[in-house]
Amino acid sequence: MTMLHDRLAATDSPILDVLAERWSPRHFDATAPLDEAALQNALEAARWAPSAYNSQPWRVVVARRGTPQHDAIVSSLIAFNQTWAGSASALLVFLTEHHNPEGKPQPTALYDTGQAVAYFTIQAQSHGLFSHQMSGFDPDAAAAALDLDPHFTPTTVMAVGALGDPAEMTDVIRERETAPRARRAAAESVLVNA
Repeated sequence: MTMLHDRLAATDSPILDVLAERWSPRHFDATAPLDEAALQNALEAARWAPSAYNSQPWRVVVARRGTPQHDAIVSSLIAFNQTWAGSASALLVFLTEHHNPEGKPQPTALYDTGQAVAYFTIQAQSHGLFSHQMSGFDPDAAAAALDLDPHFTPTTVMAVGALGDPAEMTDVIRERETAPRARRAAAESVLVNA
Protein backbone atom coordinates (compact mmCIF):
# COMPACT_ATOMS: atom_id res chain seq x y z
CA MET A 1 0.00 0.00 0.00
CA THR A 2 1.35 3.45 -0.88
CA MET A 3 0.16 6.99 -0.40
CA LEU A 4 1.30 8.08 -3.85
CA HIS A 5 -2.13 9.15 -5.06
CA ASP A 6 -2.72 11.09 -1.84
CA ARG A 7 0.49 13.03 -2.49
CA LEU A 8 -0.28 14.20 -6.05
CA ALA A 9 0.59 17.89 -6.35
CA ALA A 10 -2.24 20.33 -7.02
CA THR A 11 -0.56 22.37 -9.74
CA ASP A 12 -1.52 25.80 -11.08
CA SER A 13 -1.06 24.53 -14.63
CA PRO A 14 -0.43 21.07 -16.10
CA ILE A 15 3.00 19.51 -15.62
CA LEU A 16 4.42 16.08 -16.40
CA ASP A 17 2.89 13.34 -14.26
CA VAL A 18 6.31 12.26 -12.97
CA LEU A 19 6.83 15.79 -11.61
CA ALA A 20 3.37 16.05 -10.03
CA GLU A 21 3.79 12.62 -8.41
CA ARG A 22 7.27 13.32 -7.01
CA TRP A 23 7.45 13.88 -3.28
CA SER A 24 10.01 13.26 -0.55
CA PRO A 25 8.88 10.42 1.72
CA ARG A 26 10.38 9.72 5.13
CA HIS A 27 9.09 6.17 5.44
CA PHE A 28 10.97 3.54 3.47
CA ASP A 29 10.58 -0.23 3.40
CA ALA A 30 13.46 -1.46 5.57
CA THR A 31 13.38 -4.90 3.92
CA ALA A 32 13.03 -3.98 0.23
CA PRO A 33 16.16 -4.58 -1.84
CA LEU A 34 17.42 -1.73 -3.96
CA ASP A 35 16.01 -1.78 -7.49
CA GLU A 36 19.41 -1.89 -9.19
CA ALA A 37 18.05 -1.29 -12.69
CA ALA A 38 16.14 1.81 -11.54
CA LEU A 39 19.26 3.03 -9.75
CA GLN A 40 21.40 2.62 -12.87
CA ASN A 41 18.78 4.41 -14.97
CA ALA A 42 18.72 7.30 -12.51
CA LEU A 43 22.52 7.53 -12.46
CA GLU A 44 22.49 7.56 -16.26
CA ALA A 45 19.96 10.41 -16.24
CA ALA A 46 22.19 12.37 -13.84
CA ARG A 47 25.10 11.77 -16.20
CA TRP A 48 23.24 13.67 -18.94
CA ALA A 49 22.35 16.71 -16.84
CA PRO A 50 23.65 19.96 -18.30
CA SER A 51 26.71 21.62 -16.75
CA ALA A 52 28.79 24.68 -17.58
CA TYR A 53 31.38 23.81 -20.23
CA ASN A 54 30.28 20.18 -19.79
CA SER A 55 32.47 20.14 -16.68
CA GLN A 56 30.23 17.65 -14.83
CA PRO A 57 31.51 18.89 -11.45
CA TRP A 58 29.73 16.26 -9.40
CA ARG A 59 30.26 12.73 -8.19
CA VAL A 60 28.13 10.39 -6.12
CA VAL A 61 28.69 7.84 -3.38
CA VAL A 62 26.13 5.00 -3.39
CA ALA A 63 25.89 3.14 -0.08
CA ARG A 64 23.48 0.21 0.16
CA ARG A 65 21.71 -0.64 3.41
CA GLY A 66 23.73 -3.10 5.47
CA THR A 67 27.15 -1.79 4.42
CA PRO A 68 29.62 0.10 6.62
CA GLN A 69 29.35 3.06 4.22
CA HIS A 70 25.57 3.21 4.73
CA ASP A 71 26.07 3.15 8.50
CA ALA A 72 28.69 5.90 8.22
CA ILE A 73 26.33 8.13 6.28
CA VAL A 74 23.51 7.52 8.78
CA SER A 75 25.91 8.58 11.55
CA SER A 76 26.58 11.87 9.75
CA LEU A 77 22.87 12.78 9.67
CA ILE A 78 21.15 15.03 12.18
CA ALA A 79 19.24 13.16 14.89
CA PHE A 80 15.78 13.38 13.30
CA ASN A 81 17.01 12.14 9.92
CA GLN A 82 18.76 9.24 11.64
CA THR A 83 15.36 8.05 12.93
CA TRP A 84 14.05 7.28 9.44
CA ALA A 85 16.75 7.43 6.74
CA GLY A 86 18.53 4.25 7.78
CA SER A 87 15.65 2.13 6.49
CA ALA A 88 16.16 3.37 2.92
CA SER A 89 17.60 0.78 0.52
CA ALA A 90 20.49 3.13 -0.19
CA LEU A 91 21.89 6.45 0.87
CA LEU A 92 23.59 8.53 -1.78
CA VAL A 93 25.94 11.42 -1.14
CA PHE A 94 26.20 13.85 -4.02
CA LEU A 95 29.56 15.62 -4.09
CA THR A 96 30.55 18.91 -5.71
CA GLU A 97 33.92 19.68 -7.30
CA HIS A 98 34.31 23.43 -6.74
CA HIS A 99 37.67 23.60 -8.54
CA ASN A 100 38.66 21.79 -11.70
CA PRO A 101 41.70 19.46 -11.74
CA GLU A 102 43.92 22.45 -12.62
CA GLY A 103 42.68 24.33 -9.54
CA LYS A 104 40.52 26.83 -11.42
CA PRO A 105 37.27 27.75 -9.61
CA GLN A 106 34.06 26.38 -11.10
CA PRO A 107 31.53 29.04 -10.02
CA THR A 108 28.48 27.10 -11.25
CA ALA A 109 29.54 23.77 -9.73
CA LEU A 110 26.89 23.76 -7.01
CA TYR A 111 24.17 24.66 -9.51
CA ASP A 112 25.37 21.93 -11.86
CA THR A 113 25.36 19.37 -9.04
CA GLY A 114 21.79 20.39 -8.28
CA GLN A 115 20.80 19.70 -11.87
CA ALA A 116 22.35 16.24 -11.76
CA VAL A 117 20.50 15.53 -8.50
CA ALA A 118 17.23 16.73 -10.06
CA TYR A 119 17.71 14.55 -13.14
CA PHE A 120 18.45 11.58 -10.89
CA THR A 121 15.37 12.24 -8.75
CA ILE A 122 12.92 12.49 -11.64
CA GLN A 123 14.30 9.43 -13.45
CA ALA A 124 14.20 7.42 -10.22
CA GLN A 125 10.61 8.53 -9.57
CA SER A 126 9.60 7.46 -13.08
CA HIS A 127 10.73 3.92 -12.19
CA GLY A 128 9.01 3.83 -8.79
CA LEU A 129 12.20 4.51 -6.83
CA PHE A 130 11.42 7.13 -4.18
CA SER A 131 13.97 9.61 -2.89
CA HIS A 132 14.34 12.21 -0.18
CA GLN A 133 17.13 14.78 -0.27
CA MET A 134 18.60 15.97 3.02
CA SER A 135 20.62 19.01 3.96
CA GLY A 136 20.50 17.86 7.60
CA PHE A 137 23.90 16.18 7.80
CA ASP A 138 27.47 16.98 8.75
CA PRO A 139 29.46 17.23 5.49
CA ASP A 140 32.82 17.03 7.28
CA ALA A 141 31.79 13.90 9.19
CA ALA A 142 30.50 12.28 5.99
CA ALA A 143 33.69 13.15 4.10
CA ALA A 144 35.88 11.76 6.88
CA ALA A 145 33.83 8.59 7.35
CA LEU A 146 33.87 7.87 3.60
CA ASP A 147 37.56 8.85 3.26
CA LEU A 148 36.72 11.27 0.44
CA ASP A 149 39.26 13.22 -1.54
CA PRO A 150 39.13 16.80 -0.16
CA HIS A 151 38.68 17.95 -3.75
CA PHE A 152 35.01 16.89 -3.40
CA THR A 153 32.52 18.53 -1.02
CA PRO A 154 29.49 16.55 0.20
CA THR A 155 26.49 18.63 -0.88
CA THR A 156 23.38 16.57 -0.18
CA VAL A 157 22.46 13.13 1.12
CA MET A 158 19.60 11.31 -0.58
CA ALA A 159 17.64 8.39 0.83
CA VAL A 160 16.45 6.07 -1.96
CA GLY A 161 14.14 3.08 -1.88
CA ALA A 162 10.63 1.68 -1.87
CA LEU A 163 7.87 3.18 0.24
CA GLY A 164 7.21 1.54 3.58
CA ASP A 165 3.84 0.39 4.91
CA PRO A 166 1.95 3.48 6.16
CA ALA A 167 0.60 1.43 9.07
CA GLU A 168 4.15 1.16 10.44
CA MET A 169 4.85 4.92 10.53
CA THR A 170 5.55 6.68 13.78
CA ASP A 171 3.14 9.48 14.69
CA VAL A 172 5.78 12.12 13.97
CA ILE A 173 6.48 10.73 10.51
CA ARG A 174 2.76 10.19 9.77
CA GLU A 175 2.07 13.86 10.56
CA ARG A 176 4.75 14.98 8.11
CA GLU A 177 3.83 12.45 5.42
CA THR A 178 0.14 13.37 5.43
CA ALA A 179 0.51 17.15 5.70
CA PRO A 180 -0.86 18.99 2.67
CA ARG A 181 1.68 19.58 -0.06
CA ALA A 182 2.15 23.29 -0.64
CA ARG A 183 4.22 25.62 -2.78
CA ARG A 184 3.92 29.36 -3.36
CA ALA A 185 2.07 30.22 -6.55
CA ALA A 186 4.19 30.10 -9.71
CA ALA A 187 3.36 33.75 -10.40
CA GLU A 188 4.93 34.74 -7.07
CA SER A 189 8.25 33.18 -8.10
CA VAL A 190 8.48 35.17 -11.34
CA LEU A 191 9.88 38.57 -10.37
CA VAL A 192 9.97 39.97 -13.91
CA ASN A 193 7.73 38.74 -16.71
CA ALA A 194 8.18 41.36 -19.43
